Amino acid sequence: MHISSGRWVYGLFLALLTALLWGILPIKLKQVLQVMDPVTVTWFRLLVSGGLLFIYLTATRRLPSRKVLGPRGGWLVAMAVLGLVGNYVLYLMGLNRLSPGTAQLVVQMGPIMLLVASLFVFKERFSVGQGIGLLVLLIGFALFFNQRLGELLTSLSDYTAGVLMVLLASTVWTFYALGQKQLLTVWNSLQVMMVIYLFCALLLTPWVHPLEALQLSPLQGWLLLACCLNTLIAYGAFAEALAHWEASRVSATLAITPLVTFAAVALAAWWWPDYVHAEQINLLGYGGAVLVVLGSALVALGPSLIAGLRARRGRLAVGR
Repeated sequence: MHISSGRWVYGLFLALLTALLWGILPIKLKQVLQVMDPVTVTWFRLLVSGGLLFIYLTATRRLPSRKVLGPRGGWLVAMAVLGLVGNYVLYLMGLNRLSPGTAQLVVQMGPIMLLVASLFVFKERFSVGQGIGLLVLLIGFALFFNQRLGELLTSLSDYTAGVLMVLLASTVWTFYALGQKQLLTVWNSLQVMMVIYLFCALLLTPWVHPLEALQLSPLQGWLLLACCLNTLIAYGAFAEALAHWEASRVSATLAITPLVTFAAVALAAWWWPDYVHAEQINLLGYGGAVLVVLGSALVALGPSLIAGLRARRGRLAVGR
């Protein structure tokens, strides 16, 4: 199993950078999706990112070696590739039907599902603190969707379909994260991302329409390039954060991503009202979003908080 380096300050910085970049990403993608289909957008993002990494690693003579993977390495690569392709495409299909803030909040289930998967893969225990965090998260979701809860539970509208697609995107993302975490035992983060990106792009090639990029306006073209670079930097920072910090703490830090999106949408709607529209959410919904973030962070940090509390009680008992 992969063991973190212990450089937690560097890991925290990288996790915060990832949260910032993921937080502003759906705003840019929403503009590009007005012209291009989700599969083609995903293909461009993966091909550009993977190609830049390939050029860099070739120039520095650090291309990954197949020999060090071992007998199960191929399965890990396949799991990560299929997980990331599914996550990218399903998320964009859902984003087509939802606002950026809503999509980013729902995708917050990804780290939670990663934690649940870790219970089985790494034989971790689900603590009382995590149970409380999960309850807070569920209450937060109920409050966030208070205006459309009936629609979600009783009909398969475009909005409901979008939520379900993003939930499924979060589920398959778990397989990518688990596969990537183990691949870091044999390759560095840049090598892992190059292999995954290029294989993902190759897998999507039969279904792409690259000429759609010619229909983009100059602004949308720059936003597509920004999305490609965002993919490279954000996922690179995420991979490197996992190399230096525990997965639970990285997940807890990434919990703030939806709040970054809501703040970014509000600012963008103020500066560029012709392009970005403000979120149509009431005060109760915003309160629910905060609870989702708090619950997600508590689920990720539950074991550490409980262990720290017990250690403190033990020290107090000895002092007496």
